[in-house]
Amino acid sequence: MIPLMIDADADADAPFVARLASDPPDGSLLTARRVTGDSRSAIYSGDAGLFELALPMDGNIAGDVLLVHPQRRRAERLLRHGSAHNTLLVTERCDQLCVMCSQPPKKTHEDRFALLTEACLLADPGQVIGITGGEPTLFKAQLLGMIETVLTARPDLRFHVLSNGQHFAATDIDRLRSPLYQRVEWGIPLYAAAAALHDRIVAKEGAFARLEDSLAHLLMAGANIELRTVVLSHNVDVLPNLARHVAARLGFIGVWSIMQLENIGFARNRWQELYHDHRHQFDPIAAALDIATLHGIGSRLFNFPLCTVPPAYRQFATASISDWKRRFGEACDACSAKADCSGFFEWHPAANLMEVIPL
Repeated sequence: MIPLMIDADADADAPFVARLASDPPDGSLLTARRVTGDSRSAIYSGDAGLFELALPMDGNIAGDVLLVHPQRRRAERLLRHGSAHNTLLVTERCDQLCVMCSQPPKKTHEDRFALLTEACLLADPGQVIGITGGEPTLFKAQLLGMIETVLTARPDLRFHVLSNGQHFAATDIDRLRSPLYQRVEWGIPLYAAAAALHDRIVAKEGAFARLEDSLAHLLMAGANIELRTVVLSHNVDVLPNLARHVAARLGFIGVWSIMQLENIGFARNRWQELYHDHRHQFDPIAAALDIATLHGIGSRLFNFPLCTVPPAYRQFATASISDWKRRFGEACDACSAKADCSGFFEWHPAANLMEVIPL
């Protein structure tokens, strides 16, 4: 797995952002130059003074945008040079408690919006930067302020924001109509067409009704929406009904992403209860895809290795898992479709990796 945290020592008193020298150097984005070092560590000089970084195994951090924490003696690789999978965690607080949450929420919040804004301004050209939590819109004013600052200064950038869709209001519509927000996609979850089941999965009474209101506000704002549904044993049988609901009431979404479960966070201890093995029962997923396609709803399968999907539906499966947490089984080395496959999460049960049948 690609390390996102590395050891660091710095002279500075407060956290700071730095973009490391790349090869060839990009002077317009450069804030720190390598002074000396070897295969294990390197010393850099930047606006915040000298700092030393422990190099990851591949030593490949040139061009990365880091957030260095002098007191904690570590650095976060916020934006990795050349990667298409850069996502910023803006908060660990959330107002839902989803049964399968991969990032269990915390009650505390560390405001890093100013530092994250600075990091985004140093991003590689043409990047799509992910925003996640917790729930980012719990801090909606700071979030929208960061988005607007970055997109105004960097017209080449875009954002993809994961949100539970509980906090958009009518008062946001005019603001979200700004042309800047055409470069923002909102990834919003919906787990069932029935309010009771959706609310049970997210552990919040009234969440379905509140989500419907938020989606209406986003529709009025002309927002770009990716609808997301995680497949669980709780909801797999009702996916066809959800597809009908999406076709009838949410035809304005840009795409519907049907996602397989991630074996981390709350799902790790509930795996046997929550996980639906689509290799043995794909019919409800197939029906949902058929209904969506019939009604012109673009659909995708996330986190579904190609060899686990019936041939007729492999066109929907995308290479979706972020590079830093993706792995393949040994048998995958011989697969002709590996380059287009999602693979598995680093923490996926090993038994599943042993059942891979190369294409």
